[in-house]
Amino acid sequence: MSLVRRVREVSDLVVVSIFVNPTQFGPGEDFERYPRDLAADADLCIARGVDYVFVPESREIYPHGASTFVEVEGLSSRLEGRSRPGHFRGVASVVLKLFEVVAPHVAAFGQKDAQQVAVLRRMVRDLLVDTEILVAPIVRDSDGLALSSRNVYLSVEEKGAALAIPRALAAAEAAVASGVRDPARILRAAREVLEAEPLLRVDYLEIVDPDEFVTVDTVEREVLLAAAVFAGATRLIDNTVLRA
Repeated sequence: MSLVRRVREVSDLVVVSIFVNPTQFGPGEDFERYPRDLAADADLCIARGVDYVFVPESREIYPHGASTFVEVEGLSSRLEGRSRPGHFRGVASVVLKLFEVVAPHVAAFGQKDAQQVAVLRRMVRDLLVDTEILVAPIVRDSDGLALSSRNVYLSVEEKGAALAIPRALAAAEAAVASGVRDPARILRAAREVLEAEPLLRVDYLEIVDPDEFVTVDTVEREVLLAAAVFAGATRLIDNTVLRA
């Protein structure tokens, strides 16, 4: 709904697409059990004055024998792409298809999926798509945990442990605020918070350029601290912008 509010700020008509996209899930990932509640989603959209909800079937988006996909080279293979090969190929392909159907002037995505935003901005630029990408801030629960569909998988103990993720990001922010500019030292401050929780396992924790998602040598300009962390079997992502 934060994305709906963001689009409503600049547009008099809002379309919400709801589609759990099979091509962005890898083997062994949670496509089959990914949370789906169309009735509740539709009620939220109605309550917020959404004009149209587009809910295509998989066979409409991927006709039988479909073999054409979109891949943003380089950027798609880093961080999330390294951990989830093919993920951004699926994301770019389905978003371009949704753009072709809806033909939006603007489209809103969340900052929590920062690399997805970077991939889509590159795709829109490279393919001359007449859609502006808007970014809405990360929405957090009252305890600081970034909202995610996958949070429903967490046990009470795992959710308690996952609260170390926003605390780790805050530790990195505090290090930068105190004058630390060495990425290794900043990452150490964040990693110590995460490693204090035995239910957590770090997939990646890196400070990167926010456009190219390559690591940086120093924090002298705006950079991104991106994290992917397992709480039990549930993989959560989060990030924060670090400003010197």
